[in-house]
Amino acid sequence: MTAMTSSARPADPAGSAARPPLNRRLAEFGTTIFAEMSALALRTGSINLGQGFPDTDGPEEIREAAVRALRDGRGNQYPPGPGVPELRAAVTAHQLRRYGLTFDPDTEVLVTAGATEAIAAALLGLLEPGDEVVALEPYYDSYAACIAMAGGRRVPVTLRPHEGRFRLDLDELRAAVTDRTRLLLINTPHNPTGTVLTRTELTAIAELAVERDLLVVTDEVYEHLVFDDAEHLPLATFPGMRDRTVTIGSAGKTFSFTGWKVGWVTAAPALVSAVRSAKQYLTYVASGPFQYAVAEALALPDDYFDAFRADMRAKRELLAGGLEQAGFTVFRPAGTYFITTDIRSLGESDGFAFCRSLPERSGVVAIPNAVFYDHREQGAPFVRFAFCKRQGVLEEAAKRLRKAFAH
Repeated sequence: MTAMTSSARPADPAGSAARPPLNRRLAEFGTTIFAEMSALALRTGSINLGQGFPDTDGPEEIREAAVRALRDGRGNQYPPGPGVPELRAAVTAHQLRRYGLTFDPDTEVLVTAGATEAIAAALLGLLEPGDEVVALEPYYDSYAACIAMAGGRRVPVTLRPHEGRFRLDLDELRAAVTDRTRLLLINTPHNPTGTVLTRTELTAIAELAVERDLLVVTDEVYEHLVFDDAEHLPLATFPGMRDRTVTIGSAGKTFSFTGWKVGWVTAAPALVSAVRSAKQYLTYVASGPFQYAVAEALALPDDYFDAFRADMRAKRELLAGGLEQAGFTVFRPAGTYFITTDIRSLGESDGFAFCRSLPERSGVVAIPNAVFYDHREQGAPFVRFAFCKRQGVLEEAAKRLRKAFAH
């Protein structure tokens, strides 16, 4: 079907102005900043530290597992709606081995087209129009769009910098919950700030959810990327949370195969059923052969996860050091593969203008954090860099930034 262009619109019999084609719920969302900055990187030949994708593939044996599935004819046609049994079993084994969480692979696991579809399906399946969703600001940009598509109303609770990290104000979180609140949308490890919520913070979130009878959708795609003394603690492990939490995981961040788009949801049967009700009308199914490969990836020994984390920690230090030498104020992340910086130490205050000029000034691309805020002014001086790149690329980026800004 050919998309209707403005010149092809039917005449309005009443003679009034044509109705805008874009649903008003999505009117505030244009082209994503990632598309804009990635295009800018290509146009200027800059190093792209904006979008969070690795520049190397993951384990060779996992790539070969996908090739083997293709050749064996597994997944070349529609896979089962909930996901292939091998992957659902692998997800439950992973959750049990890592966190002591027990799930039924047949009723409590749903495979999705990446975490982004899992977020969309969860919000579409669980929200009624007018429901309020409390989310931690700044937030991954699809959160706002998915809440809007579901007819919900987003209520941001802002993480603010304090003593070298972005912190959650628990009193502000509690005050944000009203009688119209249906759901808390939590992200830990947190993109873009790199914050990993502490046991104290997660305990308070769990107690609030139980007290106010709230559902929680928790985005934990960076679960294997925590550094130093930080610990990833799934919210579903806290008292009262097992049956009210939808946990979202993904293979892309952990195994460096972001293009495969394999994510999953674990939750109680009624919640999985609600999410699946929406998901089946989005992609229906996806990534058939890759599901078999991810099942093998989740069974990799702990050595893989330890080495992956150590490699990313070294890259964090490399880029953080270069940014500090260039004059940025750096918030060293406790998790994820993003570094948030404050550009006020460079005499700058507008992250949008800074990022749009950065390729010409330094040959490096970054993302303005303000795009992740409802209150844009609160994110104005912050800029995010991704360090999930090859060591040589990060060294060159650090060199360029030092040359452009260090005095």
